[in-house]
Amino acid sequence: MANVEHGGAGNALGAGASGVATARLGAARAALWVIAAVLAIRQVAAVLRLPPGERLTDLETWTGPGGVLHVEGSLYDADVFTGTPFAGLVLRPLTSAAEEALGWGWTFGTLLLVVVLGLVAARALPQPVSRRTSLLAAPVAICLLMISLPVRNTLYLGQTSILPVLLVLLGCFAARGERLSGALIGVAAALQPTVLLFAPLLWLTGRRRAAASTGVTFAACTALAWAALPHDSRTYWVHHLAGAGLGERPDSLANQSLHGALLRLGLQGPLETALFLMLGAAVAVVGLRRAVRYARDGQLLLAVALTGCVAAVVSPTTWQHQLLWVLLAVVGRVGRRESDRYVWPVAVVLVMTLPAKMMLPNMAMLHPLRDNVVLIAAVAAACAVPFLPRTSPYYRTPVPTDYAEPAPSRWSRVPLLPFWRRVLSRPNLLLELLLIRVGYSAYSHVRLAATGGRAAAEEHGEQIHAIEKALFIDIEHWANHTVVKVPWLEGFFNFYYSSFHFVVPLTILGVLYARRPADYRWARSALGLATLLALLGFWLYPLAPPRLMPDLGFVDTVHGVQDFSQPDYGALTALTNQYAAMPSLHFGWSLWCGIVIVVLAPKWWMKALGLLHPLFTVSAIVVTANHWVLDAAGGAAVVGAGFALTHVLSGPRSRIPLKAAGAVSTEPEKAPDRTPS
Repeated sequence: MANVEHGGAGNALGAGASGVATARLGAARAALWVIAAVLAIRQVAAVLRLPPGERLTDLETWTGPGGVLHVEGSLYDADVFTGTPFAGLVLRPLTSAAEEALGWGWTFGTLLLVVVLGLVAARALPQPVSRRTSLLAAPVAICLLMISLPVRNTLYLGQTSILPVLLVLLGCFAARGERLSGALIGVAAALQPTVLLFAPLLWLTGRRRAAASTGVTFAACTALAWAALPHDSRTYWVHHLAGAGLGERPDSLANQSLHGALLRLGLQGPLETALFLMLGAAVAVVGLRRAVRYARDGQLLLAVALTGCVAAVVSPTTWQHQLLWVLLAVVGRVGRRESDRYVWPVAVVLVMTLPAKMMLPNMAMLHPLRDNVVLIAAVAAACAVPFLPRTSPYYRTPVPTDYAEPAPSRWSRVPLLPFWRRVLSRPNLLLELLLIRVGYSAYSHVRLAATGGRAAAEEHGEQIHAIEKALFIDIEHWANHTVVKVPWLEGFFNFYYSSFHFVVPLTILGVLYARRPADYRWARSALGLATLLALLGFWLYPLAPPRLMPDLGFVDTVHGVQDFSQPDYGALTALTNQYAAMPSLHFGWSLWCGIVIVVLAPKWWMKALGLLHPLFTVSAIVVTANHWVLDAAGGAAVVGAGFALTHVLSGPRSRIPLKAAGAVSTEPEKAPDRTPS
């Protein structure tokens, strides 16, 4: 009886837990669909609210007095239309549409293609997939497509580049019969000739009838266009060698092909052509061999993505709206450890959704990488990234993440986010660098945008000055003029203010990453939350620092005499916000450094040295007239809030021995022994 009752209670608990998990999954799925709908509405609004001359610019250039493609002479006379003659022939039925109706229809039609593309891609995921993945894949795919640069570019310009990708996916995953499959891919190749590379993929994976159908359909469509538009066909295929050189300058940053990269590097003429052909052939051979291998392994969607990446690389011109293939490569699994699985998808999503300048700093030595970041991602996917085969023991069972035991807390509701558990293993360095760079870039953009205006900033400066007078802490003017009278002291604080703001926090993060990975995550989270809170201060309370307050007589020891209408912040004037002073992150970050050192340093003298940095920093920001004393108090408040939020959200910091914190297993988890005893 007891066993029956116990079993019944266990079944009830299991059913209850399953019901809760199902409810959460349903809520997550509904939320993702809502996000996808909001993104779609936003994209439509962003396009349609533009003046007619600024939206669908490529589509508008094809519009003559009688409608689309009713232009005098050749399609290619204006050097704007870059599609194939067959694409021009396909667009012919649109000539009778009114311009306004065409814009609305084109925008909503493109969105419909994006939705269908996301649904097909979600159904084509390599099997087996979990129930959670199968339910969430479609809305996630549509959301990623909506925010991707190729889709946004297509909607803005009015291009047809989504259609070839969709036709290929339909041919590979939805068409019944090899002939129909090949016909769909052949039509895609007639719209975008490098799609013909899918014919070798089909042939080498045993779908020879589909490969033959692809070639026949491509030839038939091209011949039809040649018969209907002989002059344009001759221009495209003969004079421009399959469209090479049409549209923008081939060496512009918009051309993310191998040919465009070589031109941007300064290569021209026969040498550039020979090098392009040689490197293109190498990429095609390596990429197609890898695609065939993954197709035979049962990862056909990954094989399609790799083939598309090869097509983008070897094309003479590959514009931004033709690069959706790179985003599809996100389906590949990379890494043996569970924590490494996020590196490749995060890198691909960042590359395909953010401007290149947010990925890499604006340094001359990094310009070749920054200017070709999408091309590099395509080449890496096609030729280098070690995607796991399904036969690998790590494909379905990666090395699990090592979590610390929850530390006891004084409050029963802490942590508020139980899934945000303390991780003992060292985070992936590439992923950390990517997120830190993108996070800081986003922070800089928001900080720069939160200006608030000079009048409001000076009014707030008067308020802060009055409060400090009432509290008898208005020491800025005295400290500033006292230090100015001592040249060596002025030089020391100027150097300290301009030199240690980034060096010390980055050094501490580097040491923690190498020696104390669990504490690195704790400290990094607190610093990130404090910085986010500081952005609220910049938005809500723009504040003029003492050096930018007229009539108060402060001396800007770092930058010299200022023009208050156009203050000078040295080389970073255009990259920073002069009125982002409350709270002071100069002091806030230094206080974070001091707290981390005091908490983690093993020796008392190390703790004492750690406190010198915030002491010197608060002195430097005050005596150089770059901050008020209350700015430092604000910096201390956001840092304290950052540590408090980290504690509340993820629980107390786990005290882990150094060896345990750095230990990471590299072997897959063994299945339990089920041999009967």
